[in-house]
Parts: sequence; structure tokens; C-alpha cells
Amino acid sequence: MVNLLACAGILTGCKPLPPSKPEAQFTPEEARGAQVFHAYCARCHYPTTTRGLKGPGLQALTKVKAMPSGAPPTDERITQTIRHGHGMMQAVPVGDEDLQYLLAYLHTL
Repeated sequence: MVNLLACAGILTGCKPLPPSKPEAQFTPEEARGAQVFHAYCARCHYPTTTRGLKGPGLQALTKVKAMPSGAPPTDERITQTIRHGHGMMQAVPVGDEDLQYLLAYLHTL
């Protein structure tokens, strides 16, 4: 019984991550970014969960203090990771315009 109460206290003390923006509320740039995500990223990353696929889930990526790598989730750092890869992630050959759309979409997660 004590263990059950301790577990309940731990669970209620955890803050859930903020929810992703509903797709129906996407700007045209965010919607285009979602298309870019599905073309380049979805085979390795889930967008709306922290559960990993081949790479980490990306829910609230831009809203947390650090990315799974430990680096702060700035647009510059995310761009660096996309363009040059990190760890097991290979570089992604996405053009400048599509990269800006992708960043807009990542901010919705």
C-alpha cells in the first residue's frame, strides 16, 4: 500500500509536456512543414510523442530545456542537427525553404 501511494505521488508530481498544436490550426507554413517532416523525418521520428522510433520522439522539442542530445533546442541547433546529423542521425538533404517550413512545424509539436 505504501509503495502504491509513493508511485501515485510520483506520477502526479510529473508535469506532462505541452500538447501539440492541432493540425486544423496550422498556418500554411506549418502545414507545408508537416509535409516536409513526413517526407524526410517520419521514418525515424514520431512527432507527437516522446516515444522513440529509430530516433527520439519529438513532442515539445522546442518547448523543453534540452533536446535528447542535451543541447538547447534553438532553431540554430536544430538546423545544425538536421543539416549535419548527430550521433546515429545522418544529415538530411533539405533545401533552405523547406527547412524554414520544417522549423515552423517543429514549433507546433
